[in-house]
Amino acid sequence: MGVLKLVAVSAGLSKPSSTRLLADRLAEAAVRGLAADGREVEVETVELRELAVDIANHMVTGFPSPALGAALDRVTGADGLIVVTPVFAASYSGLFKSFFDLVEPDALTGTPVLLAATGGTARHSLVLEHALRPLFAYLHALPLPTAVYAATDDWGTGADTYGGGLPTRITRAGEELGRLVGAVRGEKAGPSGTDESADAEVVPFEELLGRPA
Repeated sequence: MGVLKLVAVSAGLSKPSSTRLLADRLAEAAVRGLAADGREVEVETVELRELAVDIANHMVTGFPSPALGAALDRVTGADGLIVVTPVFAASYSGLFKSFFDLVEPDALTGTPVLLAATGGTARHSLVLEHALRPLFAYLHALPLPTAVYAATDDWGTGADTYGGGLPTRITRAGEELGRLVGAVRGEKAGPSGTDESADAEVVPFEELLGRPA
């Protein structure tokens, strides 16, 4: 069984940023869940702030820079994605949307995606449902049922210790992503390396996530 690849996409604009911090925490939770099942996993992070000029140039020229092309390849080749955006004007940021506008429409088909966002107050939390979930459904990805929103108060007085119920939500979502990635990607090849997906039993989505039907 090969190494599973997780890619976290962070659209945070500052450095350091709570958006990147949340992406890292979610990736750590997913890795813990996969490691508990004996899975090898590799995590890469794509920082969109470093690609902002390249993204704008690609939008008007149609040609990606080498760095942007490599980032798009990492995202479309991932076994699972973690996507985190700050909330701007009650929606995802323009930088976040512009990047995913450059992804080919079918390139994320069947890819498990953990949706997450950060913002100043909890009243923006519905951005996960009215903005991010429709976007990734349109891209034919598999958005997880559990999404994570982190307001400023959720981090408490120290980002390293979080605060409130955020650790529980991070753990639940990360482990959910790990289970789904392992089920969808990790079992495709049999011991001989042949694809057994055609003969595999169809498993209900709720069972893949470890939940009762």
